[in-house]
Parts: sequence; C-alpha cells; structure tokens
Amino acid sequence: MRTRLRAVFCDHLSIVRGKYLPGSKIGDAGTRFCRSTFGVHYDRDLLLQAPGAMVLQGMPDMELKWRHDDIRDSWDADTKIVIGDLYDDAGEPLELCPRGALKRAVADWQKHGLRPKVGIELEAYALVADENGRLMPYDSPGGVVYGTGPYADPLRFNDRIWEVADELGFSIEMITAEYDSPQFEYTLTFDDAVKAVDDIVLFRLMAREIALEYGIILSFMPKPIAECGGSGMHINFSFVDEIGGNALSTGEKGGPDHMNDLARGCVAGLMQHHKGLAGLIAPTANSYQRLQPGSLSGYWRNWGGDHRNVTMRVSAEGGAKARLEHRTADASANPYTAVAAVLQAARLGLENGYALPPMETGDGFDNTDAKEGTAIDLKGAVSDLKADTVLGEAVGAGLVANHVFMKEKEVKKTRDLEGDALRDFYVYFV
Repeated sequence: MRTRLRAVFCDHLSIVRGKYLPGSKIGDAGTRFCRSTFGVHYDRDLLLQAPGAMVLQGMPDMELKWRHDDIRDSWDADTKIVIGDLYDDAGEPLELCPRGALKRAVADWQKHGLRPKVGIELEAYALVADENGRLMPYDSPGGVVYGTGPYADPLRFNDRIWEVADELGFSIEMITAEYDSPQFEYTLTFDDAVKAVDDIVLFRLMAREIALEYGIILSFMPKPIAECGGSGMHINFSFVDEIGGNALSTGEKGGPDHMNDLARGCVAGLMQHHKGLAGLIAPTANSYQRLQPGSLSGYWRNWGGDHRNVTMRVSAEGGAKARLEHRTADASANPYTAVAAVLQAARLGLENGYALPPMETGDGFDNTDAKEGTAIDLKGAVSDLKADTVLGEAVGAGLVANHVFMKEKEVKKTRDLEGDALRDFYVYFV
C-alpha cells in the first residue's frame, strides 16, 4: 500500500476523529469535516441545538489545517499522522476547537514574557472481554504499585507500547503499574505546552490501538472499576522566561517555602476557580465516582508541598525542575481543554491578585483543613462552571457554551445508568 495520511483532531468529547487521505495529499495543508460533529454525543445522538455546531444551519463544513512540519510517522504501516487546527467556513479559527483554546492560553502567557511547559501523567486500566463479551479486569496476578515485569503485565503489551513510542520519537518519562491492579501510569517528559498535549493525545491513541492488538481495552476512564481507585490526568506545568530559565525557580530548593510571586499567583488562581474548573477537567458522570474526599483525586480546594492528598502540589524540586502539579483532571477531559483551563485559571490568579488561602496541614484522610471541594456530581459541576463566567471567558465562551450544553444533556442521558451500563456509555471512547 502507498503511504497515506491520517489527519486528526481531538473533539469536544476527547474523541480523536479524522480521516485517511491518499499519499498525494501529504503535500496539502488541510481537509474538511462537518462542523456539526460538535453536536454529536457519545451515543451518536445528534443534538440539534448544540451551540456553535450549526446543525440547523445546514451542517456546514469546518476545515482542519496543519503545518507540513507537524506530519509525523505513525504506528500504522505506510501511514503518516498529523494533528491540526480547526477553522470555520470564513477562514477564522473555530471557537469550538480545543487545540485553539490551548494556543490562546499559551499566547496569553506569552504576553507576560513566559512560555508554558507541560508534563502530563495519565493513568489507565486494562480490561478484557470474557466469553460473554463482558469487560473484566486484565489478569495481572502479581500486579502491585510500582510493579514492573511479567507479573504486572503478563502479555507485556506495555513493552510493545514503549517500543513503538521510542520508534516514533515520543519521550517517555515512565511506565509503571499503579496502586490498583490492572492499572498503569504513563508519563511523558516536559515540553512546550502545545507539543506536550499533541504528544499525549497521539500517545494515548497509539497506546489504546496497540493494546487492542493484544485483546485489551486500555481505558482512560476516571473510574472503570467501581471497587478500585480512580485514574487521573495530572497536569504538571512551569514557565520558561525570556532568558531561558525556569520562571518558577527561586534556587535549587523547591516547595512552599521557596515560592515566588508567580507560583503564588498560579496557585491562588487555581484555588479561586477550583469549582468551576471541575466541570471542564472532570467532565463526565463517571468523573465524580473518582472525585471524592480522601481519594488523592483533587477533590478539595487546597494546596501544599510534597503531599499527594492536596489538589495543587508544589514540587519539592527546585532549579530547572521547579513545577506545579494540578491533580483534579482525568482523561475523560479533552487534554487541550484541560491544560488550557488550568493555565488560564493560573493566569487569572497572577493578573487579578487573588488571595492565596493557607496551605493544607491535614493528612487529607481523617483531617483536612479545606472545607470546600468540587461538586459531588456532573450536574453540580456544570452549574459551577456556568457560574464561573470569568474562567469561561478566559478559556473561550463559545467552547464553554457548547461544553455546558453537551454536559447538561449528558446528565440526563446517564442519570438512570449504573454499574456496567454507566461504564459502557464511556469505555470505548475514553
């Protein structure tokens, strides 16, 4: 087969959509899709009134455009792959485009002379179908937290993921077994924000497709197994200043005792917009099975140092490795939207001079200083997002309006679903 091009974008539901194009199109810079894709829900229901999707205005085209330099090798034989940006039929950036929202967030930080750097940690569960087609946990009888080798992964599908990632130039920081078996963590190294998110979106797609070759559904759902712990998408970030240094660093030591005004402003912004953020970065009904007190999930409106039971963790590492870690998001969120929202909330804290609440001193299990958390369900989280108009405007009013509409419909679609039925509403897409 001649080389072909797989042109993709990550939509409002965090589903990677695209099309295969012939090799003759590799020299081109764009292709077209139906804009009303942004009105489609997980169950393929086309919602006529979805804001911005123009379902009732003729379902017009939108254009996916990319740079030739962004075309890269794929894990599919004889296939190149590229992620692009979406534009409306007038040639303007599409307001619904999550990648565009992240680019706006980066541009807003660049006005301060700062370039955001991002590192993302993804957690996922491996599921297999039994003889009746019911999804069950992958059998890893020796799986333990920080487990490696065949006891943690008998089929060694993660070895193949690593091998392919190396071949394609993904820079892996770590793969390991997580606390609950068969849960795994995948971490890529820090990079410029847009490239880092491009890489995590493509890595996630690649990992799921490689795992499927082994008969495994690799699920990045926040809580695919009710009796086990949840899976998060931790967003680590820092900033490069105009002379190439880490703008969060105050020296070789990190942690709360060595925070500068930039770090304090970022943390204050993420505390101020904690409740509104949840509706964007923990955006499914299943998210709120994970997002609970005492679950290391980023539920509480709190921050601290090297403390895994706070939402905003200030790394103990200083110098070039100084960074902040936000722990609420899960991978049912679009990674572009989630990172854009975190960066925008942090920027609002710096620019608006929000007060920084006291640092958490409790253990996060039996004792917690924080008295306010996220909503306890998707309905409440969407309400909190609607109320946080400052955050919504910063992320993008059109994108947020579409998101709120889709999630309000999702509340109704999932309200009577429990157990496997709720999981199966999401599991093949997230």
